[in-house]
Amino acid sequence: MQVGRTVFAQVMEHFPAYEFQKCVTRYDGDFGKRSFSCLDQFLCLGFAQLTYRESLRDIEACLRSVQGKLYHMGFRGRISRSTLADANESVDWRIYADFAQVLIATARPMYAEESLGFDLDGTVYALDTIDLCLSVFPWARFQSTKGAVKMHTLLDLRGSIPAFIEVSDGKVHDVNILDEILPEAGSFYVMDRGYLDFERLYALHRCGAFFVTRTKVGVLLRRRYSRAVDKTTGLRSDHTVTLTSAGSMKNYPDPLRRVRFYDLEQRRWLIFLTNNFDLPALTIARLYKSRWKVELFFKWIKQHLRIKAFYGNSENAVKTQIWISIAVYVLIAIVKKRLALDATLYQILQVLSVTLFEKMPILRAFDDQDSQEKSASFSNQLNLLDF
Repeated sequence: MQVGRTVFAQVMEHFPAYEFQKCVTRYDGDFGKRSFSCLDQFLCLGFAQLTYRESLRDIEACLRSVQGKLYHMGFRGRISRSTLADANESVDWRIYADFAQVLIATARPMYAEESLGFDLDGTVYALDTIDLCLSVFPWARFQSTKGAVKMHTLLDLRGSIPAFIEVSDGKVHDVNILDEILPEAGSFYVMDRGYLDFERLYALHRCGAFFVTRTKVGVLLRRRYSRAVDKTTGLRSDHTVTLTSAGSMKNYPDPLRRVRFYDLEQRRWLIFLTNNFDLPALTIARLYKSRWKVELFFKWIKQHLRIKAFYGNSENAVKTQIWISIAVYVLIAIVKKRLALDATLYQILQVLSVTLFEKMPILRAFDDQDSQEKSASFSNQLNLLDF
């Protein structure tokens, strides 16, 4: 790396400019834009994510304070909060959604060898939903005085890279997102009981995909077969079952597997349903336990990326900010692998937040990271890629 380049410019070396321009051209993003391009918008909001800026005025003030460095950091347009606000309202958010998918496709193979903590060869996805805010958004009306924005996420648990994201208003029920997902044969989909819909689960089953979920009170099941279990592991039973109610049988006519597990730490019973009959029962329980990585992902991004407070209230502005935040997150995950950084993603973002304008080799910024101090300084933080 050249010493004369800012850390921000060195991070953006990993930015696939050609792919970004293809996304811009696809939606005519720069049509009629003379002084503030889609790239300028991405860099501004990317800078805001990396440095935890609170508002458009905050972004404007910080970038104007280093006006002489902006050209060498990739900025070409004049930075002002009104121009950025107009871009957030008018530039199609799908540009950044498509670009985030390009980055995701690059990052996922890098983390394909990450351990799940148990022996399993297939891809494992966790599906869950997060409520991003309860501010008044006219396009996301949830109650008479409130709006709600949901982010439905399908997370690849190897590396915790999102494979599918859908942003919706609060009226969309979580289970409807199963209709938007294209199942992959041989993959595992882990989800909580809010997604228990036998018609949709049967669609996954017919596609050759596996699911692991929890049953609900009131689901009627009849036992067909029993398998022996080691009760010292927390397992209590492993049964082949069939649905008995007429409606459920029509929606899911094939047998299911029911695994009962007692969580000694939480002192609660967990009853899992799956269509996989080959894995050991304990692996089924561990698969469901791994679903909590998606909860950590949600907590992590709400703590460290700017999606709790939005720079605009329109649907386009909100979705633009969400997708750019995801793109920045995945870009830093790519940088972590390419530079073989030992620091956690949390540490990398913390270091970048105070060194973006420094002119030094990027690796030097992480030379002084003391692994002995990491546990003391960050022991209470959620480190997304440090499982």
